[in-house]
Amino acid sequence: MNTPADLKYTASHEWVRSEADGTVTVGITEYAQDALGDIVFVELPTVGKSYTAGDDTAVVESVKAASDIYAPLSGEITAVNDAVAAAPESINTDAFAAWLFKLKPNDPEAINGLLDADAYGKSTEA
Repeated sequence: MNTPADLKYTASHEWVRSEADGTVTVGITEYAQDALGDIVFVELPTVGKSYTAGDDTAVVESVKAASDIYAPLSGEITAVNDAVAAAPESINTDAFAAWLFKLKPNDPEAINGLLDADAYGKSTEA
């Protein structure tokens, strides 16, 4: 399983990348897309809406199930990836390129409380 070391992760299988502008980019992990199977629909959050860490922000549906995507940090949605909504199967092709949304965290240091690649990898071992 691919788990890039430069990203942070959540126990609910979101990946989080810090950006130079202070935002974070969020997507689902390779592990999550593999467990879901063929992804057929993505519902993205509304730009400008604020969420608390752990809130449902988006939905990814596959032929197997629908899965909620959670805010990894508290903050405001600044962008969504319309290309993924138009072609949800792109998540299956490359989960780390097919980001879902960008968020401006209320507390940028909160990202340090997320899992690193090693801890996330251990959490997914059977």
